[in-house]
Amino acid sequence: MLVFEAFFKALFQVIDLLLTIYVWIIIARAIISWVNPSPFHPLVRFLYRVTEPVLSPIRRLIPPIYGLDLSPVIVIFIIYFIKELLFHLRFSL
Repeated sequence: MLVFEAFFKALFQVIDLLLTIYVWIIIARAIISWVNPSPFHPLVRFLYRVTEPVLSPIRRLIPPIYGLDLSPVIVIFIIYFIKELLFHLRFSL
């Protein structure tokens, strides 16, 4: 049983780390979009390729308001909700 608990604790920590990294990727994309970068730059292409599958469905549900795209903020709130859910789930096991 001890190995089972250690495995799930490590799994939750890895998921938490990956979600945190993804939040920073979304923040980087939002900041880069303010300066209108070259769409051919490898970093810009990576950021758009990684974040667009998550941001586009939110953008379809909530379109930009007065030119302000709120989808990154909403996705970050959802990620933090998932992180809290996993945190409480981890301690309930």
